[in-house]
Amino acid sequence: MGQHLKIGIVCYPTFGGSGVVATELGKALADKGHEIHFITYSQPVRLGSSRKNIRYHEVNVSDYPLFLYPPYELVLASKMVDVAKHEKLDLLHVHYAIPHASAAITAKQVLREEGIHLPVITTLHGTDITLLGKDASFEPVISFAINKSDAVTAVSHSLRLDTYKLFGITSEIEVIPNFVNLKKMNFLEREEMKSEYAPGGERLLVHTSNFRPVKRVVDVIDIFARVRDQIPSRLILVGDGPDRTKAEHRSRELGISDEVIFLGNVKNPSELLPIADIFLLPSESESFGLAALEAMACGVPVISTNTGGIPEMNRHGVTGMMSDVGDVEDMARNAVYLLSDEKRLEKFKKKAKERSAEFSIEKILPRYEALYNLVLETV
Repeated sequence: MGQHLKIGIVCYPTFGGSGVVATELGKALADKGHEIHFITYSQPVRLGSSRKNIRYHEVNVSDYPLFLYPPYELVLASKMVDVAKHEKLDLLHVHYAIPHASAAITAKQVLREEGIHLPVITTLHGTDITLLGKDASFEPVISFAINKSDAVTAVSHSLRLDTYKLFGITSEIEVIPNFVNLKKMNFLEREEMKSEYAPGGERLLVHTSNFRPVKRVVDVIDIFARVRDQIPSRLILVGDGPDRTKAEHRSRELGISDEVIFLGNVKNPSELLPIADIFLLPSESESFGLAALEAMACGVPVISTNTGGIPEMNRHGVTGMMSDVGDVEDMARNAVYLLSDEKRLEKFKKKAKERSAEFSIEKILPRYEALYNLVLETV
């Protein structure tokens, strides 16, 4: 693609999958010569110090005593208008429906009054649909924002179907899956680091998430407890969130807290993943499962549930194993099945890594660029 674009990217700047994907997409687009403008309330955690072709615009919300809640969506829309006008953006790519898509549509309408056309592309990531979709009070605004977007993408076929089922959507939704940047991932298995976490040569199980209830992090503890009864092993949990306390309590209750390591938030989990033998993902729902894809890219098989978009990535009996939500017995059995045979485990590790290559950014980035071109051609 010869044309270099000026693209505004709006996302949550946190450790969640949507923020990570949006940030990595922006960095990859910048590497190809596009000028990227991140518009968020704080610097995205994965942005790092690479600055070529990347600009950052902070959304500051003043604390007005008149408002019970800060009017973030209005301030965000105004910031989008300001950046679009003064940086002469070609398009806005917003990640997450609420409040990003709805704010973008407001900005688009304000700019139209000034004779400026700003195409809006909305990418749906998951809980903006599956969680808010169950709340009728959000439905009209989410449907409006999606239908008024110039293009809409979803990160899995499962999420696309959920969106059509839960909302009054008339526009076409294209599936462009999440991705990994294999060139920027750290694949070195550090023996020193492995021996730090598993000094007795134990197997290492890893889970990374935001510890929200949907991730079922207590199930992670219960699965591990069953595995370590049969195979010497240790569990590393990366991340933080509301259910961390419950998970810590459960590990103490089961008398296994010495073998469970809570690391908290880690900026680059791919530095840790290569030392893992198995990745655990027992989520209630998962529109894609980016954490699992990053694990697979490091050659780590995934023991997961079979919900949402996970089966579109994790292949049962090939790259890992899948079970029904809540079936900790089966997930533990599957983990033991892999860990108890070195040859079998190595085969799964190899297949996991091979599968992740199908989601490399080299394959996904051109699809976004093609979509940008298509939207701009139809202006």
